[in-house]
Amino acid sequence: MGEKVVRILRHTLTETDLVRIVVIFSLTVSCILITWLSFSLPFFMITTPLFFIPIIYAVYFFQKRGLYIAGICAVVFQAIGYYYSFPDSLALVSISAEAILFVLIAAIITYFIEQIRAGEARYRTVFEHSQLGILLFDAATFSINQTNEKFAHMLNYSPEEITKKTVLDVLLTPREKSRFLERIGKQKTTENFETRFATKDGASCWVNLSWDHIDDKTVSCSVMNINTRKLAEKLNNDNMMKYRQLTESSPTSILIVQNGYIRFANPSFSAFLGYPAAEITGKNLATFIDPRDSESFAEFSSQWGQKLPSPLAKEFRFITKDGELRGGGIFTTPIRHLDNPATLINLVDISERQRLEERIHRDNEHRRGIIVTVAHELRTPLQPILGYLNLLISDPESFGIKDDAKKILERCLVSVDRERQIINQMLDLSILESGKFHLSCSEFPLAPLVKRVLDDGGYATKAELTVAIEDSVTVTADMDRLYSILEALLTNAVNYSKPPRKIGIFYRSGIEDKQHHIAIRDNGVGIPQDQFTSIFEPFQLVDGTVLSRKYERLGLSLSIVKKLVQMHGGDITVESVVNAGSTFTIHVPREQEVHHDA
Repeated sequence: MGEKVVRILRHTLTETDLVRIVVIFSLTVSCILITWLSFSLPFFMITTPLFFIPIIYAVYFFQKRGLYIAGICAVVFQAIGYYYSFPDSLALVSISAEAILFVLIAAIITYFIEQIRAGEARYRTVFEHSQLGILLFDAATFSINQTNEKFAHMLNYSPEEITKKTVLDVLLTPREKSRFLERIGKQKTTENFETRFATKDGASCWVNLSWDHIDDKTVSCSVMNINTRKLAEKLNNDNMMKYRQLTESSPTSILIVQNGYIRFANPSFSAFLGYPAAEITGKNLATFIDPRDSESFAEFSSQWGQKLPSPLAKEFRFITKDGELRGGGIFTTPIRHLDNPATLINLVDISERQRLEERIHRDNEHRRGIIVTVAHELRTPLQPILGYLNLLISDPESFGIKDDAKKILERCLVSVDRERQIINQMLDLSILESGKFHLSCSEFPLAPLVKRVLDDGGYATKAELTVAIEDSVTVTADMDRLYSILEALLTNAVNYSKPPRKIGIFYRSGIEDKQHHIAIRDNGVGIPQDQFTSIFEPFQLVDGTVLSRKYERLGLSLSIVKKLVQMHGGDITVESVVNAGSTFTIHVPREQEVHHDA
């Protein structure tokens, strides 16, 4: 479903972009008002770092257009500063330098963001030009949602034609459809499932399928064209010469191995290792395996003579003639060669994929580093700003602040405090995603922890509470993290409930249950069923165009909650009826590894 767009004058904007523009405008106006008040009052207050909030927010989402915001902030800041500081030359120079700093930092951040997004575009290009066919299909209807050109051309379709079909439509026979439905019904994750697809002209095409569920609705499937290998197997027992003619033109490395020694290797394998064919034939295949994989390869090759329901497959590192390492995925099938048992091997070069995965990992770490650094730099100046605002609001008469100005400062305080909370959540999410955070589990009673959360947050004054947790219930978990989980869910329950707010906290586990089930129920706006998954993703909100304004949230808390629950080996589920309320249930295993202090 496409996002709604709004037309303003000659410009077309999505509703999300319109919300962002409103936020940027509000933050910019707040910064200007604070700056004006700061210079007009009889004492100096730190204001410069405050402008980085709308500037960074703008350049993150709009890149080069965000530089205009930086320029506007710089000009306005300089104008206000000149007006109140003239003719103090030292102050004027300082104000000019700070204004230039706005634009400079915005330009630097824009450059890094553009570099990261250019890298993501390159990864997308690699995906689209992969040597494997890749398709995404609906887990319920099997309709093909997206595919790369490799898969479409494999069956002689155009990408537009193939996305109008289902996976069942391209399976060759009813028998193949039945085998596919049986396998996908039993196994959500499958590797090396061989079947036959029908090309556009009705011809048979053997393929090797490997699939996994991205989420409850979408399945990602890689498709390897093994038609060449199947034909090679069929022709091998009839005529070796015809087999050679077929395999030598194959882009996939093909080998015939007997008793561990290579009897035949096609040109693709020679090119893979950099050796001429004469230096490969007759050699033990294990001599080309990286010593670190020798033991694993020996165990793998010992199974080649066994009759298994599906071909064996595994990945190994190979040493080329130049001494470089290259990754290869090996697929094996027992055959007969010259009337003796042998193994047919198809080898797929996965070196580029491994290098791409490493680059993606490095770039993700780099991106997280930038986010953490920027968040830290933003959080540091926010503390004195919060302090000064609280000081002004607590004693307005001493500073000559009138009621209208006090209301402006109070609104500014709310905005700055909200930004502080967002920055803290961004830091928490970055730490959780980095995998460097570890739990410290202990056994403790659940009821006192829930009471402490309710008391600390003052929830009894915000809603009518119902708590159904027996005093005998104990859990094994990280107490501080479980506190954070409950606090986040209760805050959401209060924020999204309709007066009179009614919040319930229930423990639903039986004696024989292997998990604790802690449910938090509200009488709020509810969540559409098609958004049950997306609400746990960062920056996702239920009806974000409305609720993000009303509740002033960015959708980080639920993603943090889910990651913390998953770190405990559990999960979180949601049940909801629109306009009636929602129930979030935490499922945590009863048994956890307990860390005792030394």
